[in-house]
Amino acid sequence: MAVARSGWWAAAWAAVALAAGACGPGPPDEAGYLEQLRDDRAALDQFLAEGADSPVPLDRRSWMLPVRYYEPDLAYRVPAYLDVADDQPVFEVPTSTGERRPMQRVGTLEFTLHGESHSLAALVDLTSRDELRLFIPFRDETSGEETYAAGRYLDLDRTPTGIYNLDFNRAYHPTCYYDESFDCPFPPPENRLPTPIRAGERLPPVEEQRFPVGELPAAAADPDADGG
Repeated sequence: MAVARSGWWAAAWAAVALAAGACGPGPPDEAGYLEQLRDDRAALDQFLAEGADSPVPLDRRSWMLPVRYYEPDLAYRVPAYLDVADDQPVFEVPTSTGERRPMQRVGTLEFTLHGESHSLAALVDLTSRDELRLFIPFRDETSGEETYAAGRYLDLDRTPTGIYNLDFNRAYHPTCYYDESFDCPFPPPENRLPTPIRAGERLPPVEEQRFPVGELPAAAADPDADGG
């Protein structure tokens, strides 16, 4: 069964983050940031449209691509502190195909956005090829209306300082958004932000959709269930 964060996806966004300096410690250098972000988005669009390993089915590329994004907004690029937990439990996260994915909760990312304090659980996907990266699945008040109902993802490379540049401009839809055969973990309940995150990937306009893409996968019949 295909998985949501296959090798090409993790590698593509790792390269993007490295190039943009989005996940390094300390305050980011803003010089050229917007240009780099746009270049990275164009490169991803080209891959999704033409790549042999693209997760987007051929018969959906005409309306799913190019990827729709919110306009880049530096207000959604904020510093975050990882409060590493003494206890780092392993638990199972429900997925879009009805499976359960083992995850480890390593701590909590604390940050301020638009003057309000928020937190997100930082996870490690134990099925991933790179367990040194932090996996941040989240939902927000755009989920199901402006963005995919099951949520969006961020990936962060570990830093020795515990300080991260949390860049929601790089929030991306899971691959099950493109193709229901992919297996995507749902964000845990604690990663439901009580605010709209109008940054990163968004849905196409309703009039362009060939079928509703804002709905929860069938495996999440109860949107308030764990991870749904």
